[in-house]
Amino acid sequence: MLNYLLIAFIVVVALAPLTHFLPSKRQRRQAAMREAAAVGGLFVEFRSLPGGAAGRVPQAQQDVIYYGRRLAPSKGRGSRRGAWLQRDSEWQSVGAGARAPIPEPLLACGADILAASIDEGSCGVYWQEQGDTATVEEIRTILLAWAEQIP
Repeated sequence: MLNYLLIAFIVVVALAPLTHFLPSKRQRRQAAMREAAAVGGLFVEFRSLPGGAAGRVPQAQQDVIYYGRRLAPSKGRGSRRGAWLQRDSEWQSVGAGARAPIPEPLLACGADILAASIDEGSCGVYWQEQGDTATVEEIRTILLAWAEQIP
């Protein structure tokens, strides 16, 4: 009997470090949100906030994620560039196009969204994934509406 207990103890000690590799609850939630985004036609990237606004996010929470929607090339219709920050539920244009009008779909964004931008390849929002798959669906709806308005 003592031999079996000793063997069980050794097996538990040998397998204990492997539990470090199991995803946490937060990591599983993030994976589910990113999968929902990909299935919904969005892409996910780590990006810095536009307009040098990185100081707006506390150092402990610097993981800003960009959820974007790919756009067709503009082909001679001019360059698409713009960035907006959300501060206290108000949108403010930043960067080179600091006087760019705020796209109407962005007005439907919740307080979770830190910023939004558009470039030649995509339009999207910046956030810290403080939500769930329902939040991802809201973002998807906003980005689809925005992409339809872009020439």
